[in-house]
Amino acid sequence: MDRIKTGIPGLDELIEGGFPKGRNILVSGACGTGKTIFAMQYIYKGALEFNEPGIFVTFDEMPDKIRQDMLRFGWNIKELEDQGKIAIIDATSARAGQISQEEHSFARALYDRNEFLTKIGNTIRELKAKRIAIDSTAAIGFQMEAGKDGVRQEILAISYLLSYIGMTTVLTSEIPSQSPEETKQFSKYSVEEYVADGVIVLNFIGGLNPRKLFIRKMRGTKHNEQIHSLEITDKGMIIKKSQIEI
Repeated sequence: MDRIKTGIPGLDELIEGGFPKGRNILVSGACGTGKTIFAMQYIYKGALEFNEPGIFVTFDEMPDKIRQDMLRFGWNIKELEDQGKIAIIDATSARAGQISQEEHSFARALYDRNEFLTKIGNTIRELKAKRIAIDSTAAIGFQMEAGKDGVRQEILAISYLLSYIGMTTVLTSEIPSQSPEETKQFSKYSVEEYVADGVIVLNFIGGLNPRKLFIRKMRGTKHNEQIHSLEITDKGMIIKKSQIEI
């Protein structure tokens, strides 16, 4: 099976060398657990180290803020954008009632499947992209009047199309703060984890080693089932040796 390197030190060895190619991976966690960092590290390292252009779709933060925040890790996102290796698609400005100044953006404030898939498809062809991150799925559901069934249908449609064209996708979802041992909810709407091929949960619980990661599932590959320490350094996210068996 072909693998896609995650770009996150310590993670690939837990999943037999990387994400299975063409799969969609849900990264869940409470506010402040590092979901956006995880997603952008996957895109940035893919473009920089593995020559795999990537797309970052932001529903929650302005692109300029993301670029600025990522400089703390030494990641010059704009430089790779200028080289045609990364594209940030702005879905935030329209939600805020603003006209986007970005090259890649959505015009409609409310989520529209046709606009979403058309824009992503065009950008994939433009970059010859291999990987994509969507931050976050919660924003898609927030903009829809449909209930869980509608959210599930939309995420399934997005995931199916991206997998069909060979994209390896990271989707983020916010969940309530929970310790690794008591985690019972793995996504905002409790449907995303059933659509996703893989689920990675990030926790922030305080104490001396506050950040944790565990892999809930990963279809198509064996995966480590222990809870691992996670550290956010000045170079990005790293995964440390396992701490607790579950």
